[in-house]
Amino acid sequence: MDFVVNVMFILVLSVTASPPFLVPVLGSRHGQWSTERKLINSWGSEDLVTNLPGQPKVHFQHYAGYVTVNERSGRALFYWFYEASTLPNDKPLVLWLNGGPGCSSVGYGATQEIGPFIVDSEGHALKLNPYAWNTEANMLFVESPVGVGFSYSNTTTEYDSLGDDFTANDAYAFLHKWFLKFPSYKSSMFYVAGESYAGKYVPELAELILDKNKDPSLFIDLRGILLGNPETCDAEDWKGLVDYAWSHAVVSDETHRTIRDSCDFNSNNTWSNKDCSQAVDEVLKQYKVIDIYSLYTSVCIGNSTGSEQTSLQVMFRRTSKMVSSNLSVMLVFVLTAYEK
Repeated sequence: MDFVVNVMFILVLSVTASPPFLVPVLGSRHGQWSTERKLINSWGSEDLVTNLPGQPKVHFQHYAGYVTVNERSGRALFYWFYEASTLPNDKPLVLWLNGGPGCSSVGYGATQEIGPFIVDSEGHALKLNPYAWNTEANMLFVESPVGVGFSYSNTTTEYDSLGDDFTANDAYAFLHKWFLKFPSYKSSMFYVAGESYAGKYVPELAELILDKNKDPSLFIDLRGILLGNPETCDAEDWKGLVDYAWSHAVVSDETHRTIRDSCDFNSNNTWSNKDCSQAVDEVLKQYKVIDIYSLYTSVCIGNSTGSEQTSLQVMFRRTSKMVSSNLSVMLVFVLTAYEK
């Protein structure tokens, strides 16, 4: 938690500084294209991030700010946008959504996973991420839905109405208003990507975009979706967890065969079958001593590990038949091409 707090603190320092203290630390691009692009995206320039504490020197620009998706209720989504490190006009635009639901796309996706800057191990400074996706694409991280991260609504009763449709419609409204800030990206090849509960968010937003694309004035050049570790169908997610464990020698052939023969993950009463319950217990038992995210990586086992895993097992077995989206070991990377 301290790690995420440090991330948020650094960002707050950046976006709340008054104009006299905003000293650019970013290398500028040179040439006619750069000047023209800045003029085209002049509205978005008000969100240019400068003097981000601890930021390494880079030669690309990044922006952070709000897009109001509903004026009447005062509903706004926060974004952080990183241009591609080279040739941004030639590279696609990727919208990234973390899952949860409730996980911050800034606190996780942008600053711990695939953004260009990640927080160092002490949580006090930033360092360059060698695996940053903005080497290949322009990356747009959005805190979604409202109530996540810095995104908010002035009508607090809306927090009780959140759902997948609500989230998709807000994300769609966000995109069109964001393109008003950055019109040069409206014609870019566009992808929607995410992980965990974004296995719900991403396909629903993609479907909405395709439906709305029937109106040429609303056209977004959607080329595909990318999903990592997605929550999709509850039953299939459970099967994926079990099959993954078996195929990577986490559990025996016998345990896998018992689960396959006795577990009906489509049932609302899956755990009433004793053989199934005990076999799934065996799978979860193995994940008490290895890293469910990285099976072959050494782990530090503290005093709290057992209790944490026990709590997770209770959550798995008693509250839901689905795999927790934050613990699924079924790593799936899907790229589905759409034709215009």
